[in-house]
Amino acid sequence: MSYTVQEVLETIRMVETEHLDIRTVTMGIHLDDCRADTLSATKARIRDKILRYADRLVPTVKNIEREIGIPVVNKRISVTPIAHAIPGLDEEGYIEIAVQLDSIASELGVDFLGGFSALVHKGMTPSARMLIAAIPSALSVTTRVCSSVSVASTKAGINMDAVYLMGRTIKQAAEQTADRSGLGAAKLVVFCNPVEDNPFMAGAFHGFGEPDAVINVGVSGPGVVLSALKNLGEDVDFGTIAETIKRTAFKITRVGELVGRKAASELGVAFGIIDLSLAPTNAMGDSVAQILEAMGLERCGTHGTTAALALLNDAVKKGGAMATSYPGGLSGAFIPVSEDNGMIAAVEAGALSLSKLEAMTCVCSVGLDMIAVPGDTTAETLAGLIADEMAIGMINKKTTAVRVIPVPGAKPGEMAEFGGLLGRAPVMEMVPFSSSGFAKRGGRIPAPIQSLTN
Repeated sequence: MSYTVQEVLETIRMVETEHLDIRTVTMGIHLDDCRADTLSATKARIRDKILRYADRLVPTVKNIEREIGIPVVNKRISVTPIAHAIPGLDEEGYIEIAVQLDSIASELGVDFLGGFSALVHKGMTPSARMLIAAIPSALSVTTRVCSSVSVASTKAGINMDAVYLMGRTIKQAAEQTADRSGLGAAKLVVFCNPVEDNPFMAGAFHGFGEPDAVINVGVSGPGVVLSALKNLGEDVDFGTIAETIKRTAFKITRVGELVGRKAASELGVAFGIIDLSLAPTNAMGDSVAQILEAMGLERCGTHGTTAALALLNDAVKKGGAMATSYPGGLSGAFIPVSEDNGMIAAVEAGALSLSKLEAMTCVCSVGLDMIAVPGDTTAETLAGLIADEMAIGMINKKTTAVRVIPVPGAKPGEMAEFGGLLGRAPVMEMVPFSSSGFAKRGGRIPAPIQSLTN
């Protein structure tokens, strides 16, 4: 891959003034050959396997940062969904595995480790049920481990027993970390149609169809796109806006491709994908909401917001796909409330509601992400919220997710602080009517007619 002088100069400017970074270099590692006769032997095999591949991950990526001058915000690891890679443990056994994974992540200096996960979109094995039972405690006693559970897919429908179970699990995870504003729930994602090569947390896991070890890269760049749109002026049409976003996404993705291929080569593992997603941070000007407002919206959340987000998501995919042969992961635009200052301001101004966020998830990368809700929100209401988002993914054949934090003791309008990349979030008001009868029915919402593709 070669670069022109102009591209190099543009990249330097994007780093210095427009918040360009690589959000994550994530190494995926299979653990399905680590199960042994005893728990201690299993833990030893897990440690040996991860260290064999990832012992040089952090220093290698840091060297690449220095060499090419592009910051890489996070270095992460994802592993095979633990409920299926390491079956047959009880609840305490899975908590021990989580603690072991957290210890390994700390030893290696990675920011997060994902894959304390289970896939139950059509039914639950005993191992999956035990792992889900372990999630609240596991997330309360670890700092780097992230968890995800798939409860729906276009092919299988929605497992409503699992949806209700996850409503209760989210409540428990928040309550067990009440001293940290319910932080445990911020490391837990509920999925419909999850992908196997997602480098972003908290939902990353290493899929069963992946190589033994692989490097996946998640790019960023909302600040770069925002700057490009501001330079256009206010009188350009949407075709020009789309073309500008495409060209900008191309440049951002080229940088990610360079970093990913270099890291994979130096670590001696396969290069996987570039996730094209625009991932905001709390840095000023590094906001997806502000990109939408630059298209002419007074506030993100007003009428026209969903259309603007659809344009952004599509243009990012089109531009990024021209810059790499291996786009993958989630690829589009994230709308995590707590990690985007523009989203936070829109909620505080009364422009952005939970209902509007749900509508926006029909056209964005994932779903309801990093949303704080009152601590007295019931498990049944959370289950209804999850079911709605799973239905959007199931019907539209896309990935959707819910990462919602019922902040213990918090009321609507208060601010919840999570710290670091997870940021802060205004507590959003829930609809005050019950979903209890719906959540408790159980069974499976059948797969839609769109599932019959063979």
